[in-house]
Amino acid sequence: MTYPDLKFGIFLAPFHALSENPTAALARDLSLIERLDELGYDYAWIGEHHSAGFEIIASPELFIAAAAQRTQHIHFGTGVSSLPYHHPFMLADRIMQLDHMTRGRVSFGVGPGALPSDAFMMGINPLDQRDMMLEAIEVLVPLLRGETVTRKTSWFELNEARLQLQPYTKPMVNMAVASQVSPAGARAAGTHGLGLLSIGATNAGGFSALASNWEIYARKAKEHKQVVDRRNWSLVGPVHIAESREQALDNVRYGLEAWVNYFQEAAALPIAPNEPGVDPAQALIDSGMAVIGTADDAIQQIQRLQEQSGGFGSFLQLAHNWADWEQTCKSYELFARHVAPCFQSTNVNRTASYAWASQNHDRFLNAVGGAIQQEIDKDEQEKHAK
Repeated sequence: MTYPDLKFGIFLAPFHALSENPTAALARDLSLIERLDELGYDYAWIGEHHSAGFEIIASPELFIAAAAQRTQHIHFGTGVSSLPYHHPFMLADRIMQLDHMTRGRVSFGVGPGALPSDAFMMGINPLDQRDMMLEAIEVLVPLLRGETVTRKTSWFELNEARLQLQPYTKPMVNMAVASQVSPAGARAAGTHGLGLLSIGATNAGGFSALASNWEIYARKAKEHKQVVDRRNWSLVGPVHIAESREQALDNVRYGLEAWVNYFQEAAALPIAPNEPGVDPAQALIDSGMAVIGTADDAIQQIQRLQEQSGGFGSFLQLAHNWADWEQTCKSYELFARHVAPCFQSTNVNRTASYAWASQNHDRFLNAVGGAIQQEIDKDEQEKHAK
């Protein structure tokens, strides 16, 4: 199943090499969002991380508040807020405020937390994180609807808790739950009728789990009498495109090695290739995890995801800084110009108009010729009349 108006955006962790000035890197992230807004991208999801030095946005809400002031159209999301790290009442209050400050241009992406090093520093057992996420979601949903909640768990307590503000977005701010290979995210999203955010959609495990994650999602929604829509399902994957495959491969030599090293040495996530003697860029391409090539390659990747998943609502490019700033911006521009329109109704009328003009070309050409000849004949008549 495909839709004529697929949405597009980015998932900004972000990833910044240790050699970079972090102040300048964050400023560049804001500049990137401004550029994406100009290019017509639909979404920018902003990450939350607290350790390992590479993913340096600690508060997606702070970043979104700043970025919203610089943009006009793009919709933001927390990508994602790590629920075990926050008292749910305080987090709900911040998101509600952001819903008002952005005039509804924010979604609330949630998850258990991605980096084990983050949880370790806060004394959180990784085995408990998914259960903590589920407990938090159970109170976040009614809080964000403006309801009063009383609940006590092993790690938070709410006593007649109610937010001061009613939601700007009715009936509540859009929520989505992160999902990779584990079924926890799909089960939670389906149970509460929330959106689904498949962060590792293109790595081997995540790609294989797409269909099963949707089955779990839809099944839990049916059990709890929730309505879910594939348009609320977002898939994430890395892309870098250029005018040629050779140019794209040359571009990513700038920063790919540092990104791969981060995932192999610090992030504790099996995302980057780890095959001795194999070029990492080629390994990413061959595995299907990443597009490093042309607009046509990106189109094929999205079609591949549509076939595997059965259909989804938005594709988010994993922002990675594999190329330098100029080539990174060029890649996003090429995607907006040549990839996105293939999955949207943007050019339906233009294409139909061109086809109609082409089919009637001879008729119109004859009409123009007739008009020209008529003017020639009129001139001749005037000349002879004198």
